Amino acid sequence: MNQSLQTNQDGFSAFGTTAAQRNRVLRNTYALLALSMIPTVLGAWLGVASGIASMMTPGVGAIVFLAGAFGFMFAIEKTKNSSAGVPVLLAFTFFMGLMLARLIGTVLGLANGASLVMTAFAGTGAIFLGMASLSTIIKRDLSSMGKFLFIGMIMLLVAGIANIFIQSSALMITLSVISIGIFSAFILHDLKRVQDGYETNYITATLGVYLSIYNVFQSLLALLGIFGGRDE
Repeated sequence: MNQSLQTNQDGFSAFGTTAAQRNRVLRNTYALLALSMIPTVLGAWLGVASGIASMMTPGVGAIVFLAGAFGFMFAIEKTKNSSAGVPVLLAFTFFMGLMLARLIGTVLGLANGASLVMTAFAGTGAIFLGMASLSTIIKRDLSSMGKFLFIGMIMLLVAGIANIFIQSSALMITLSVISIGIFSAFILHDLKRVQDGYETNYITATLGVYLSIYNVFQSLLALLGIFGGRDE
């Protein structure tokens, strides 16, 4: 085991956190993650019911998404150590639900749309549970994964923005598959950071895992809509 992760006889890691403290951060992360699903679902429902998301063109939608997402993430970073941190994070998840409404509405327009949404939800849950279980089994330090995953995420983002103008179905399928792989690994990486004492703020930890779950679900749903959808 990496020396930096070894604990002394009092249970302290090299980062000055006890096992009890790390477990508390992990529990709070899981609890806030579960809570964040509520505004996400509400946002998605409102977006589908009102048609707000479908009113925007893909280009405008991408600009609104990027501006809103980065604005909220900046606000979360600034408030993560205050009482405003949780409400700001939950507001962000509501916004992300709204942004998901366009894809969900499209899939729900298919004859088997509701079952595809539930399948994507179940698949995302299975991936999360698998990565969470794996994070408790793996003993080695996975922190070095972060920089490679971040590079992959940036490349994915750039390719995704480019595809808004290219409109290539093959590229969209490829990016969705790669996205599932990258963000599944991110779930493992981020949960392991909490367990090893690298991440001690549960709001920051929740944000990272939430974004990964969001992207896995979005990519799964897109693939299911392409390959498993049936027209009315």
